[in-house]
Amino acid sequence: MNAWLDEFFAHYYRRRPVNATFIGVHSYDHLLPDYSERAVEETVAEMEGLLARLGSLPTEGLTDFERLDLKLAAGYLRSQLWEFNSSHFHRGNPSHYVGEAVFGVLGLFLTDYAPLEQRAEAAVARLEATPALFEQARTNIRQAPRAWVEKAIDECDGALALLRQGIDRLILDHGIAGGRLRAAADRACDSFASFQAWLRAELLPASNAAYACGEEAFDLLLREAHCIALGADELLAYAQGQLAEAEAYLVAHAADFGAASPAEALARLEDLHPSPDGYYASFAALWEQARALAISKGLLTWPDFPIRYVAQPAWVRDAAPKLYFLPYRAPAAFHRPPVHDYLVPPLDRSLPEEEQERFLRAVHTEVIKLNHVVHHGGIGHHVQNWHAYRSRSRIGQVAAVDCASRIAMLCGGTMAEGWAVYATGLMAEAGFLTPLEEYAEVQTRRRMCARAVVDIQLHRGVFSLADAERYYQERGGMAAAAAHSEAVKNSMNPGAAMMYLYGCDRIRELRRTLEARMGSRFSLRHFHDTFLSYGSIPVALIAAEMERSFGHV
Repeated sequence: MNAWLDEFFAHYYRRRPVNATFIGVHSYDHLLPDYSERAVEETVAEMEGLLARLGSLPTEGLTDFERLDLKLAAGYLRSQLWEFNSSHFHRGNPSHYVGEAVFGVLGLFLTDYAPLEQRAEAAVARLEATPALFEQARTNIRQAPRAWVEKAIDECDGALALLRQGIDRLILDHGIAGGRLRAAADRACDSFASFQAWLRAELLPASNAAYACGEEAFDLLLREAHCIALGADELLAYAQGQLAEAEAYLVAHAADFGAASPAEALARLEDLHPSPDGYYASFAALWEQARALAISKGLLTWPDFPIRYVAQPAWVRDAAPKLYFLPYRAPAAFHRPPVHDYLVPPLDRSLPEEEQERFLRAVHTEVIKLNHVVHHGGIGHHVQNWHAYRSRSRIGQVAAVDCASRIAMLCGGTMAEGWAVYATGLMAEAGFLTPLEEYAEVQTRRRMCARAVVDIQLHRGVFSLADAERYYQERGGMAAAAAHSEAVKNSMNPGAAMMYLYGCDRIRELRRTLEARMGSRFSLRHFHDTFLSYGSIPVALIAAEMERSFGHV
């Protein structure tokens, strides 16, 4: 069994070298993915061969975690076989190619996992491989959805900003002997510019509206990736019901804050923000408050996993707005530095005071507290990642690591995102949120429910992309630009939006079940530590395991 899993992971890292870099496996740092016809045939054959051999493996004597890993690996391979034969991946998504090319370089410089010179040499190799990757894209993609082409065009602008002024600033700031890096970046610039021109001139005029993966494929992802037994109809009905409840609550309780509407009540959060001088310090201060409260309340085991809030590096600032650039990117599961940097959205103190005020009203205290601290940098993703990296599940260690445009394996999603949403509610229970912040969390839930509805309806072909955008504006309370961006992201990643709602609410359900079973013997800390010990695997599987064994000893 272990030999088969070794072969599975060897295949995974070799065929997905940019993912390997983010996970902390650095044997392939000099490579980009190969989507040539021969390489794709070999990749598919390897996956089919792994599945065939898995069927003949003896299952007697397997541990629970070994059994889970085999199930998840098989589900991943089946999902990937669909993807490799679909138009949602290398055959029809130009944004995927741009993301792999630009984050193949970015991923080498976001953490100090190796000497800078070694990482710069790997960057040169990947930059030199960019023209071949884009040539494969031109060969493989004949048509693509219009919004995906437009997204790829915008991402090329981000890549060009990185490779022009960004690389120069990186070389200067880090004292790199950057002649080879600069020359490779220049050649890659030409490749990105040429690819962007092809997108505009040839792919955009031939674009289509084929955003849906289809009902059969969506059901496959629910079953094989998320391990959810419920059908899409049941999930849809649940999401719609929860959305209606959130909407009704927001309307009924706006008056609690002296407001005539939810929008008016929520707008008051913008008045509550740090001063320009206190902006950066507020992140660490709120993090420490959250940590101290979680420990004092005995919510879980808080790890020794240092995180440092620092301003987004100057060398990436021109590129980041056009890219999938995350302030908190999951630390590598392996070979990570001792301290993980959280890249805080930068406040430009050279701007006029009114523009600084506008920025601070957007990144106000509630955003810092709930998004950057609780959800991402603290008890949510960061603490969950620490537990995952110590899991006895090999897949659970790596599945939720952030890669170029999504997590390493979809099967990690209901845990990673479900836990982070659940953890925010947990901190509300502990008294960390103000009444207005708790009210704002209902709006967050409203948006989360709307995302689940769109995920299902878009990929079953019930919603067009325009329908999805309209639904987000009317039922999710999103602005037009945010609604468009979210709908496009949903269309590219089927099954990745509904996992927030399902994951969070299944954790809550599991907790209620075990509390009722154990009564006074129930320990919240023990429950959370046990739950997190499974790593980033589907919440549905963890719930089944814990409902079978928890509290019977």
